[in-house]
Amino acid sequence: MSVFLFTANAPLTDLVFGASLFFPPLFKAVLLGFFFWLLMHPLLRGWMYSGDIWHPTLMDLSLFVLCVTAALWLLSLG
Repeated sequence: MSVFLFTANAPLTDLVFGASLFFPPLFKAVLLGFFFWLLMHPLLRGWMYSGDIWHPTLMDLSLFVLCVTAALWLLSLG
């Protein structure tokens, strides 16, 4: 009995192909965005945690989302 993992009529072929297209660029953007966040967070920590503008945790999360978005934009350029 032979089992083929990637046959044409396998039910998960489209899922595996779609994952190979969409997950790596998003994973790269999250890693690059996290690196950007690690660089920017210490610089903005005092301003964010002062509480003058917004809740510090929400501001930190917003900064991370902006860094991931910028990283995805940079990855789509090159």
